[in-house]
Amino acid sequence: MPDPQFDLVIKNARVVRPHQTEITPLDIGIMHGCITRLAPMISADEARAVYDARGQLAFPGLVDAHMHVGIYSPLAEDAVTESKAAAMGGVTSALTYFRTGDYYLNKGGPYREFFPEVLALSAGNYWVDYAYHLAPINRTHLDEMPSLLTDFGVSSFKIFMFYGGHGLHGRSDQQHNFLRLEQGESYDFAHFEFIMRKLTEMLETYPEMAPYISLSLHCEIADILNAYTAMVERAGKGETTRHELEMVKRASGGLSRPNGLHAYHAARPPHSEGLAVFIASYLAYETNCANINLLHLSSRKALEAALLMRDLFPHINFRREVTVGHLLLDVDAPTGVLAKVNPPIRPRADVEFLWEKLLAGDVDWVVSDHACCKPELKYNQTHPNDIWMAKSGFGGTEYLLSGLHSEGVRRGLPLHRMAELTSWNPAQRFGLLNKGDLAEGYDADIVLFDPHETFIVRAAESESGQMYTPFEGQELTGRVKATFLRGERVFENGKVVGEARGRYLKRPVIREP
Repeated sequence: MPDPQFDLVIKNARVVRPHQTEITPLDIGIMHGCITRLAPMISADEARAVYDARGQLAFPGLVDAHMHVGIYSPLAEDAVTESKAAAMGGVTSALTYFRTGDYYLNKGGPYREFFPEVLALSAGNYWVDYAYHLAPINRTHLDEMPSLLTDFGVSSFKIFMFYGGHGLHGRSDQQHNFLRLEQGESYDFAHFEFIMRKLTEMLETYPEMAPYISLSLHCEIADILNAYTAMVERAGKGETTRHELEMVKRASGGLSRPNGLHAYHAARPPHSEGLAVFIASYLAYETNCANINLLHLSSRKALEAALLMRDLFPHINFRREVTVGHLLLDVDAPTGVLAKVNPPIRPRADVEFLWEKLLAGDVDWVVSDHACCKPELKYNQTHPNDIWMAKSGFGGTEYLLSGLHSEGVRRGLPLHRMAELTSWNPAQRFGLLNKGDLAEGYDADIVLFDPHETFIVRAAESESGQMYTPFEGQELTGRVKATFLRGERVFENGKVVGEARGRYLKRPVIREP
């Protein structure tokens, strides 16, 4: 008998590919972790093992390009539970935002010392492939950006615009302590400009990697957040002036004493997002920083601002991101403070606008912004409904594909666009050129998906360490049945299987011809 041509053949799949409207019944031949053949009929005799997809959809493995593994729990622990949750959702590549300062590793210093520790804590703990975006927090980090690219394969960087005077959860006059800055340093618009100038230098210095070098921005303005947060809190106590009361009512949609998610939406109003998008975009224009990612746009004003800047500065390669949380939740979500996140969950009119523009092709990718925050950290046990005491962020990577499919199909979103939004587009932007498609030569990252199965979201069924979800009780249509990472099953029929096989993705990852 000749040696088998394939380690595995997945038979009877209906293959979903980006940019191809036709859903094609195909078998998928896999060898050494890569797809080596797609054909209508591959003989089982040619394979060491055969898996019957039974007519399920086969999506490319998802690239969840916005996660926060290790933000609230030790990284080595969080990597295990949250990458298992990712595998449940069909995610095979997890890209996590990371920085120095409080939370994460709770230390400052240069990245040449910090990042090797991140990689050491990650090794052997991920059930999916993984990479990191890094935030240049202090001035020494600016000089390290080129070496982070060439030595560590970090091709994407981040700015948290609201950290200038606003902490992770609220007003802050402890910026230096929170970010572990040196005396005399500030995390401000000037620093953001200098990051962009350094990135522009890198685009010019490394032209072969330039398409995959980018800067991501969390767009909110600290001054507005500080003022509105104080005003909304005073309104809750009945202590506002008449003028402030009118401002609060305008921000909250007519409520004089908003609470819960309504209050948090009013405290971080959409025009803060829009203004931050304008400032970030002008700085990109000023510095000729060509590749800009506008993260988790949550509101009509933010997305409209992003589209205006696209038209104003067509030579800047903007990308626009939306999260599954902002697509599925609004301020009336019954899970209340569990849905607190930055930027906030918005009113239904904003949710509908996000969907409108996603369907029109004005959104580039959809992510989870997954940040596992356990109950004892998420909310105050004595005052569980107090939005101000709750921490920001929640998980959701395990519902990324199901959530987008469930609501998207109802609205007419084609399957191939789902593959573009969750796989191809982020893979291309962030330099994962062996990911994002089901085609010969690509990694055999494959999601088998039943588009007809409905289920009720229950946190108790998730592999995440979070133990709750703001999506609790939602009925979703479409469920991940199996996830393959480089041809190996990591999830099947509700259970994570096998061992932690995730590899660090040093980017750009160039696909072998």
